[in-house]
Amino acid sequence: MAFSSVGDQAPSFSLLNQRGEMVSLVDFAGKKNVVLYFYPKAMTPGCTVQACGIRDSCGQFNELDTVVLGVSPDSVARLVKFEDKQELNFTLLSDEDHSVIGSYGAWDLKKFMGREYMGVLRSTFIIDKQSKIIHVMEKVKTKSHHEDTLDWIKQNLG
Repeated sequence: MAFSSVGDQAPSFSLLNQRGEMVSLVDFAGKKNVVLYFYPKAMTPGCTVQACGIRDSCGQFNELDTVVLGVSPDSVARLVKFEDKQELNFTLLSDEDHSVIGSYGAWDLKKFMGREYMGVLRSTFIIDKQSKIIHVMEKVKTKSHHEDTLDWIKQNLG
């Protein structure tokens, strides 16, 4: 499946967050830019490094009028544990049926140690206040994701 593209209207969604509250893309329209990032599984090493980088940069995202939403196929219960264990300060969304992940093109065939399986492609979409996709990061480095994302926003929206 191909990723959603720059210039596309961002696929709308409504998902439960780690507190069991419904969060929709439309909640931010006209108000905030959105960093929507897809990650494979809460509490794994790479996903933890990525989430902690965002946690530590949350103030900078706020200053840039931007909200960060992390999406994974994890259950709400697992997201609560992840938030508590890592003291996360941003919204995590549960997409257990992969419908939103798939609508952005981030659910696809992966290969690991000679095995093929369907999974989440670690990727990020920056969405403007008009709900348009303005940047796509198809290959995300967990250690520098927060810096790479902030740099792009500062150069293009700041």
